[in-house]
Amino acid sequence: MPLINKSIQRLSRLTLSGQIAKQLREDILTGTLLPNLQLNEKELALSFGVSRGPLREAMQRLIQEGLLRSEPHRGVFVAEINETDLTDIYFVRAMIETTAIRKIIISKTFKETSTQLSRISEKMDKAVRANRWKQGSELDFVFHQTLVDSVGSKRLSKTYRTTQTETRLCLHRLMGNYRCSEDLAVEHFRFAEILHKGDLVATLNELEAHFGNPALLMRRAQNDKVS
Repeated sequence: MPLINKSIQRLSRLTLSGQIAKQLREDILTGTLLPNLQLNEKELALSFGVSRGPLREAMQRLIQEGLLRSEPHRGVFVAEINETDLTDIYFVRAMIETTAIRKIIISKTFKETSTQLSRISEKMDKAVRANRWKQGSELDFVFHQTLVDSVGSKRLSKTYRTTQTETRLCLHRLMGNYRCSEDLAVEHFRFAEILHKGDLVATLNELEAHFGNPALLMRRAQNDKVS
């Protein structure tokens, strides 16, 4: 019985830290917690009504996701993102997706995967046509995560989820709220169709074209905001 009680306590603590991490993540991604802000453990613990244990677990999770940074003898701060970070994040995303595409085509699962991606593209198209930009941009993330998840590697998927979180932060910090393009669904439909043919070179070329130059896209978006 004592072992069961300890398991329940541990589960409750993990659930609690997950809830705290979710709230902090949302506050960071929406700009409620500003870049370089130092987090005060005592104040946050009081705010959440919890002890420092689950709070520290939540903060450690966000450090691993790249949303927070820990500085020795100073504390924990909200991460700062710049253009170099954005370029690096997209580089890592491209490498992961390239690996996923190679595995999918070699394992002959490209038709099954492309069918899944086409369905997501259909939902994306409906969202964009209805001006539901937030839903459309979210489906963009779902599309790429589904591509990587189809490989069946838990570690690869976990690594990619971290880059997705960092991408969200970059898009919000550097470009404002991410408003997806009206051509978004068309681009994803095209990618799914090319993948369906099992042509490795053509699919990788389409991926490269799809990502484009993130730094250039960021500057254009910032100029659009100013104008």
